[in-house]
Amino acid sequence: MKLKISRREFMKISGAAAAGLMLSNIADTNNNHTPVAHAKGAVNYAGRQIPLLYEADICVVGGGPAGVAAAYTAGKKGASAVIIEKGITLGGLQTMGNVIPCMTTWAPDSDTDYVREVKKRLGQYGIAYDDHNEKSEVGIWTNPEVMSLIYDELCQEAKVEILYNTTLVDTIMKDDSISVCIVQTIAGLMAVKAKTFIDCSGDAILARSAKIPCECGFEKTGKNQPMSFRFEMGGIDIDRVYQYVTLELGDDFCPTKPPHYEFAEARHRTKQYILEQFMVDGIKSGELTEADAEYMQAFTIVGKPGHVSMNCPELPLEFSASDPLTYSRGVRAGRQMIHRLSQYFIKHMPGFENAYLAKEASMLGARESWRIKGKFYMTEDDYHNQSRFPDAVARTAWFIDAHGEKVSEKLPKGAYYEIPYRALITNEVPNLIVAGRCISASFILQASMRIQLTCMSIGEAAGIAAAWGIKNRIPANSIRWEEIPENLRSYVSR
Repeated sequence: MKLKISRREFMKISGAAAAGLMLSNIADTNNNHTPVAHAKGAVNYAGRQIPLLYEADICVVGGGPAGVAAAYTAGKKGASAVIIEKGITLGGLQTMGNVIPCMTTWAPDSDTDYVREVKKRLGQYGIAYDDHNEKSEVGIWTNPEVMSLIYDELCQEAKVEILYNTTLVDTIMKDDSISVCIVQTIAGLMAVKAKTFIDCSGDAILARSAKIPCECGFEKTGKNQPMSFRFEMGGIDIDRVYQYVTLELGDDFCPTKPPHYEFAEARHRTKQYILEQFMVDGIKSGELTEADAEYMQAFTIVGKPGHVSMNCPELPLEFSASDPLTYSRGVRAGRQMIHRLSQYFIKHMPGFENAYLAKEASMLGARESWRIKGKFYMTEDDYHNQSRFPDAVARTAWFIDAHGEKVSEKLPKGAYYEIPYRALITNEVPNLIVAGRCISASFILQASMRIQLTCMSIGEAAGIAAAWGIKNRIPANSIRWEEIPENLRSYVSR
């Protein structure tokens, strides 16, 4: 007997079968790297049974410089770790936001083991990471594509699972601790379970979900630091730019020569930049707006001859890093600014005659948004007093770089302040550590500690503490960093 079905019914049945097969394959896939992958079970969330996607010792939210450092270090210390990453590239703003190169800490002996490892690997890929010039503000000359590859390799070696295209939605609490992260995946809502959670989101998203008290913006105004929408230009004759800016105009802003080269301009500062007139001419001609010309900076990209990363445009303060609507409007406004700036440089800057717009960043460059209020709250006084702490996890001396509000003088040569572990933990949630730019600090102090190398060292310490706490059955917010054996710590205060 033949069963008659319509073409539409056949397509429905075929589609359902294919979907079932796909979901079956997803559920059955197992990664031999990790102790538990695609864990069985489900959790109750908002009246629904949400499938458990993954279970690990440590869950890191955010795969930027701090997040990779935390997960990699925890993995190397014997803990299983998973990263929840909303993009498809590790590195966060460093890679997707085109925020390169890494600025120096200005602090002597600030490199921790993880930072040294990253530098070593850059060298192995032929990226000359260090310009060896003590006057330069650059700590590592990097390349976004190489950095993302290195981060993938580090995580693979440490057996870290990465959940790409996965966004934190909510947390489930058990008593006072985080039990589960609810995440949005390509397969729908799923759950990730861990013993310890590390928030490296940059925006304290996990901490806020767990009801941790936070601050956002400058305490005096409520405004965040302005965001940038960085872009990359190619086809540039870098030597000709150097000849024009440094030799012909006499601009001494950059102490180094190509291939490690930068040029910059900023208006309404105490210091007048030589290239300010170049940008003002664009305002007068109608090719640029006042906002376009407010701030401009460009860095060469090692390994990509003829390319520069443009650290601009700087978006007006009406576009906020913490407001979904104005943030989104800032994307559109920033894209228009990018095209005006790129066309102006092509028409008027010597060396840019054959240049082109090569790439837009895939993230806006948020310098500051939410910051937790942890067990220790760092302030500007810690910068000026060069504070030291027995539980210090990192040191830095990068100046207070609060765009739109305050730029401080540098600390004396050789001076620095330290960042305590207590600024990474909270009183409210025992199994939460926060690393990166959203640790417990005031708006002004955060403007100093937010640079990538410092965030890497903070993330490294978070990974060490999380793994050590799990091994010794000590909650993350009860760990005394100074009681971890010195040979296991990434940084020891001296």
